[in-house]
Amino acid sequence: MQRPSALLAAASITLAEAGVPSPRVDAELLLAAVLGVDRGRLPIADAATAEQITQYRTLITRRSAREPLQHILGTADFGPLTLAVGPGVFVPRPETELLADWAATTAGPGAAIVDLCAGSGALGLYLAATVPGARVVLVERDPAALVYLRRNAAGSVATVLAADVREPDLPQRIEDVLSGVDVVVCNPPYVPTGAVLDREAAADPELALFSGADGLDLIRDLAPLTARLLRRGGAAGIEHDDGNGAGTAQLLREAGLTEVREHRDLADRPRFVTGRMEP
Repeated sequence: MQRPSALLAAASITLAEAGVPSPRVDAELLLAAVLGVDRGRLPIADAATAEQITQYRTLITRRSAREPLQHILGTADFGPLTLAVGPGVFVPRPETELLADWAATTAGPGAAIVDLCAGSGALGLYLAATVPGARVVLVERDPAALVYLRRNAAGSVATVLAADVREPDLPQRIEDVLSGVDVVVCNPPYVPTGAVLDREAAADPELALFSGADGLDLIRDLAPLTARLLRRGGAAGIEHDDGNGAGTAQLLREAGLTEVREHRDLADRPRFVTGRMEP
């Protein structure tokens, strides 16, 4: 038997020495999972059993090898959601919640919403959960990601479409479900090919990360698709690489969107661009 405080102290040191960016937080989240308690209750949790200690040390070893925390836990938090994630699907990042918040504020009750390159479904399911009466379509092409997407969307109002955003019949398929689109959101692959990633980011599937030499290849197709999908007055938000705010904005303007605006995240990095179809 061992008190949680002692286990946390040792695990935090191990993770810090391995270069994990948030060693104490990760140590606490993993111990909470092993003990079956909320993280905030760790200070008053019962002592860990020998079996729990062994299990915890195994998880700390995995995290020390820089396996993503979310892969170890099998879940990722995104706003009010707890999403199933793992190898084969992009792990949603907290900074993407800014795009989700923008879309939730922009969409009115009963809005028809499309999440392109949906991955785990983070953006679209966030909106399904927060916009009253929302009707949501989630579009994803990768079979591995679709496994998680369908699991996360089960029981929600969202419809999953297995499709590539470049398929010519996609607009009609979406029209058949929604009969017009009010809001499009997208967190597409946007990393320039060959970019150096940290070890956790590199665990995401390449299909969800890279998009040509400048990172804009897919966004070049997404911009006109977005313009085609939106009804008059509809709005769109697309996340991008932090070096591609101006490029994404220009692509939306060329596609016919107006009121195009670049947005920064809480670290003051360019994060996403929004625009609107003229009423």
